[in-house]
Amino acid sequence: MLIFGDYKFLYLLLLIPVFIIGYGVVRYFMKRRIRKFGDPALVNALMPSWSRSKGWVKAVLFSLAFGLFVIGLARPRTGAKLAERKTRGAEIIVALDVSNSMLARDYSPNRLERAKLSISRLTDKLQEDRIGLVIFAGTSFVQLPVTTDYVSAKMFLSSIDTGSIPVQGTAIGDAIRLSIKSFSAQSEKSRVIIVISDGENHEDDAVAAAKQAAEIGIKVYTIGVGSAEGQPIPLEGELMKDKDGNIVVTKLNEQMLRDIARAGGGAYIHAGGEEFGLNPIIQDIRRMEDEEFGSVVFEEYDEQYMYFFGAALLLLVIEMLIGGRKPRRKLFEV
Repeated sequence: MLIFGDYKFLYLLLLIPVFIIGYGVVRYFMKRRIRKFGDPALVNALMPSWSRSKGWVKAVLFSLAFGLFVIGLARPRTGAKLAERKTRGAEIIVALDVSNSMLARDYSPNRLERAKLSISRLTDKLQEDRIGLVIFAGTSFVQLPVTTDYVSAKMFLSSIDTGSIPVQGTAIGDAIRLSIKSFSAQSEKSRVIIVISDGENHEDDAVAAAKQAAEIGIKVYTIGVGSAEGQPIPLEGELMKDKDGNIVVTKLNEQMLRDIARAGGGAYIHAGGEEFGLNPIIQDIRRMEDEEFGSVVFEEYDEQYMYFFGAALLLLVIEMLIGGRKPRRKLFEV
């Protein structure tokens, strides 16, 4: 399988049909000019050595040579080798609340989209750290295992919405326990869980889960999303209402998030500003002892461009050696 290092050059292949059609147009106008001199049969008799087919052969050879040259410019590569690469850093798992309450518009455009934007900016500041993503509502789910592939992290992040978890609710404790299980076997020291939520925990004992994390050396940080006054929840073009028909207002439960962070040995930060509270956490992570991780990666591709350049040169030489006249003697002539 060929992999191209500079695939943009391949767009030049679109010129090949232009060459063929252009040569056909030139031949057409040449015939029209010949007709002006007299009868075509008579003119052809006056030029017995002129070959009609060799012009097309030269055009096809030139087009093939051009195509091979363009493929060579695109740097075709094959056979990547597996190699182990060592990195140093921390492992960070972000547990993101995707319950309906995250649709409240304390932030623009809403809590969830603002949190996703901040996580995306967080990946831009990471160097060789690993990042994973857990989403939760009534249950939790590993959206992205720990990785250093920040491009994939952003791609998975962009697909998250409140429909990503079908069971509504806010089970912060379950998200913390799943995050604990999601760290790699290589990680022992620099492990961090960042919980981003409005703190309205309705399902389980999140403080106990944070204590469990702290006991095995994992720090739990919490970022509070929302306001103390609260905001209604827009849902399907209307405001969410309870069973009695009253508009539901979701408020930030800072005390719950503070208790979780205290039990997890981390810190609580109220989301605000462009960094959404993530900068102080990143600074704390930088003070941790970096761990060394080994990962298997593809590298050292075998470059194949020289073969395409060589074939293109050969075809050009053949094209130049072909004249416009018929051969004087026929093959196997008696």
